[in-house]
Amino acid sequence: METIQRTKCEIYTRVMGYHRPVSSFNTWKKSEFYSRKYFKENVSNKSFIDKYC
Repeated sequence: METIQRTKCEIYTRVMGYHRPVSSFNTWKKSEFYSRKYFKENVSNKSFIDKYC
């Protein structure tokens, strides 16, 4: 049976106009990045759009 080897995937984010790897962040900044909640426009604004547009 063959062993599948995985490679590390580098995650980048945009900070102050530059793309930076998350791995270069300090511990607190990494924690902030991974605890973000992403905005879902089609779910949160659907009732507003239906009512006013």
